[in-house]
Amino acid sequence: MTSIPKTPSRYRSRSDAKTPLTPSIISAFNSISISPQKRSHPADLSNPFITKSRQASPVKRATGGGIAVSDSFQRQAGGGVIRKGGIETRLDVVSRDYLPPTSQPRPELKRSRSTPATRERTQSTSDNRDRFITTREADDVAATLELMSLNPKTVSPGHTARLAAATGVPLNRRVLAYHEAPPASSSDSTLSQQRELARPLYGRPGELPSSTSSTTNKSRRIPTQPERVLDAPGMVDDFYLNLVSWSIQNIVAVALAESTYVWRADTGVVSHLGEAPEGTYVSSVDFSNDGAYLGVGLGTGEVELWDVEAGQKLRTMGGHQGQIAVLSWNAHILSSGCGDGSIWHHDVRVPRHKVMELLGHTGEVCGLKWRADGELLASGGNDNVVNIWDGRVGDVTEGARGQAKWTKRNHTAAVKAIAWCPWQSSLLASGGGTNDATVHVWNSGTGARLHSLKTPSQVTSIIWSPHKKEILTTHGYPTNAIMVHAYPSLERIAEIRDAHDSRVLYTAVGPAGDVVCTGAGDENLKFWRIWEGVGAKKKKEGKERSSSTTRSGILSIR
Repeated sequence: MTSIPKTPSRYRSRSDAKTPLTPSIISAFNSISISPQKRSHPADLSNPFITKSRQASPVKRATGGGIAVSDSFQRQAGGGVIRKGGIETRLDVVSRDYLPPTSQPRPELKRSRSTPATRERTQSTSDNRDRFITTREADDVAATLELMSLNPKTVSPGHTARLAAATGVPLNRRVLAYHEAPPASSSDSTLSQQRELARPLYGRPGELPSSTSSTTNKSRRIPTQPERVLDAPGMVDDFYLNLVSWSIQNIVAVALAESTYVWRADTGVVSHLGEAPEGTYVSSVDFSNDGAYLGVGLGTGEVELWDVEAGQKLRTMGGHQGQIAVLSWNAHILSSGCGDGSIWHHDVRVPRHKVMELLGHTGEVCGLKWRADGELLASGGNDNVVNIWDGRVGDVTEGARGQAKWTKRNHTAAVKAIAWCPWQSSLLASGGGTNDATVHVWNSGTGARLHSLKTPSQVTSIIWSPHKKEILTTHGYPTNAIMVHAYPSLERIAEIRDAHDSRVLYTAVGPAGDVVCTGAGDENLKFWRIWEGVGAKKKKEGKERSSSTTRSGILSIR
């Protein structure tokens, strides 16, 4: 039987007119079976394609979710049209999956993090130049820079030209470029002196002149010869003693063996103050803050109190078991350092003079200094220790003892040199002996070590300049020198080598803060003008009037 090919459903028109079936087609439908049970059904002559009125579909959805297959449904499936619920639906069977049209993949633009994303739309694929480091010729770079709009319409060309001329930067040129090194600074000493004279004009109010710059160091000069020399026969050559003191009344006290002398710098008059008891010697001297009284320490442990103006001994305070190597005053309190390591506070106003004892050293106390405000006391000893004590005595009893606020063990030799800074009260300087030869600067508030300076020989004394940020140190073997250092750089400004023929052991600064007196085992007292005082001009005029008592050779104290 010849089968008639069907017209595909996608080409059939959707009209209500149905193609009539011939008897041969009807007989062909009757012979087709799509049921899996292989059951044959009689031909259904009531074909929906023939009848004009569509009858309702007999297919009902089963409760189990399946669809019942009827003869009418089979015929509809064979024709490619399914009626479901009175709605006509077409099913197009797709034998191949959809494949989108092939195109060339877009190359991914590689860019650094510093390159904005908008460059993907604006950058030309033909421009491979680096935006940061150019490898092009100078002409190419200049041509590219010329394309830049450096003079927008909103800016006046005249203003841009004046701005370029004022700054010295030409248009269309690089701002940063390599040039030759600047010329070296001038070494003209006259120019350096002019700069030094103009420096105070730009300083802060109340600021002390500093000597930390190299220009100041080159122009700074101090006399290498003393202004005055006094013969001091019998001066003991002992590192641990303190035999020279200079009062605020411009009087110098010096201990020579068992005798004590005072020399009045204003008049040049020398007077003998007193003698130590038989069998002992004077081991230390120190003036009170007002210069009216002199404390004298003896080798047997007694402390004498003398009235300088009257030349009389007021009292003797005993109790120590060793020599008194150092004394220091704070108002009516006279502190003494003993060879047994103890420090006593003597109240010179009361009969029971000992008001407190400080125990913090295991060796002889050879350095002792009160701070100007009387709140702290610093001590150094032969045990290589520096102690800082709370100076507020308060209500005390006879057996009262104090504890050190700070204890420093950085030195490796005896600490005799102790000095408080006059223009910054928290600074304390200390210097060690031969095996140490180092100067340390401490912060008494925090206990921290701020600066250290290694010197060529033992440090015997330290003096802070009252008017400049400088430190003076004296030294023993082998240099016997006087050195001046800038602060805080601690750079050496000046040095006087072999200031004495022996170790420079004893020092004191004058009330004006300009002249320093030094004593040594060569039995000489020398006066050096290290700094210029506030009234330097007036002092020079006064010196000219009294030249007979100042520079007339070597004078003798005895």
